[in-house]
Formats: sequence, C-alpha cells, structure tokens
Amino acid sequence: MYPSNYRYTKEHEWIRIENGIGTVGITDYAQHELGDVVFVELPKAGAKLSAGQSFGTVESVKAVSEIYSPVSGEVLETNTSLANEPEKINKDPHGAAWLIKLKIANAAELNTLMDAAAYQAYISEKQKEAAH
Repeated sequence: MYPSNYRYTKEHEWIRIENGIGTVGITDYAQHELGDVVFVELPKAGAKLSAGQSFGTVESVKAVSEIYSPVSGEVLETNTSLANEPEKINKDPHGAAWLIKLKIANAAELNTLMDAAAYQAYISEKQKEAAH
C-alpha cells in the first residue's frame, strides 16, 4: 500500500527522490484520517524550507492540518491542480496529489526518515493505541 521507494515522516508526509529533487505529499493514512479534503494551501516556488518546518495546510470537512517538510530545501514547484481539485488528495495521495517539489539541500536528512515497512509498523501501532 505504501510505495517502497518513498520515505515517510511521523507526521504522515512522504517524499520520493529523483535526481536530487524531492516530491512531497501526504500519506494515504493522513488523507483517511482527515476525511474529505476541501482546500490546500501551499508555498510559492522559491520558498526555502527546513526539515520539520510547516509549509502549508490541508483542510478537510473535519479539520485543518499543517503539512511539514520532510527535509530542507527550496520549493521548485507546487501542484497547482490541487487549488481546483483538492479532492485528488483523497483519491491518489501517493501519486497525482503530490504537494510540492523540493531541491534537496541536505541528502543526509533522508536517513532520518522511515522506509515503507517502518512507516507501516508505525501506523499499525497508532491504530492499536487509538483502539484502546
């Protein structure tokens, strides 16, 4: 369910790396927890982000959630299609509903992120805790 070539954060963002460019989005778990997404606020190209820094929000019928950058870098592009179609996040969170593309400043930061198996175990643990 979670692409094995992505890295994941405890805040439920994912990043896919290609040629020093990181594509960032929120995970299927995050979109499921949020419910129907109605609005997305993203930074402008050129914004400089630090790892763990909030760079925007995803608003659903239930809540507004901050989105955090998995790594440091400069925003190269934002997914402008989400302005008119925020519901894409619910339909394809690991694909068409990517949020930003970053020029990665420090590739070593990727080592602090979880792989798909670790992320899967992390959310399983969260779901068990929620059930009690």
